[in-house]
Amino acid sequence: MLIGDDKKIVRLGLLTLLKTNPDIEIVGEAEDGWSTVRMAEELLPDVVIVEVDMPDLNGVEVTRRIVTRHPAIKVLGLSNYLDGRIIRSIMKAGASGYLTKSCPVEELIQAIHAVTVGQTFLSPSIADMIIKDYLRYLRGNRSPASSVLTPRERGVLQLLADGKSMRGIALEFRISVKTVETHRRQIIEKLGIRTLAQLTKYAILEGLTSLQI
Repeated sequence: MLIGDDKKIVRLGLLTLLKTNPDIEIVGEAEDGWSTVRMAEELLPDVVIVEVDMPDLNGVEVTRRIVTRHPAIKVLGLSNYLDGRIIRSIMKAGASGYLTKSCPVEELIQAIHAVTVGQTFLSPSIADMIIKDYLRYLRGNRSPASSVLTPRERGVLQLLADGKSMRGIALEFRISVKTVETHRRQIIEKLGIRTLAQLTKYAILEGLTSLQI
């Protein structure tokens, strides 16, 4: 594992905390963004811990360069910032996880092991924030079905999401197939959703249907 952080005290702290774990070998430490990228290319560690706010080259760009050139290397973002925009940026750049510097050492070790085997790791507080941000995004970009669809259209959407055929829906509501097709077209126009998969996802989010396992 390689540690990239511009603060010596942080690097020393991580070295002290992790060196007692027999499953983790620290192969180097870098004091800025460029040296983190260079050492990652030279040493090819399994995991790189990257401070987001580093001089010269920030953690997001460091992550992008490492993952682009060496996809097998897993990057863990580490920072004092609990900011959704920063987290989304570094994850989009290719990081496999994100932790705050206040996290327990057990959580850091768990994250290292998780990303090593190809998993994504976010601490519970960060995961909760990301989910809430996503739900706020959904609410801001999708009107609730109850406010834009008629009761009959909601019923048709539910049955479509449940996998019913047009003829099956027609029999359910005792209407013609042509009328069902009209309802489906109106649903698509009102929601701005084009595919059955997207309609199904919308119906699940609206609580009109549920995933069948």
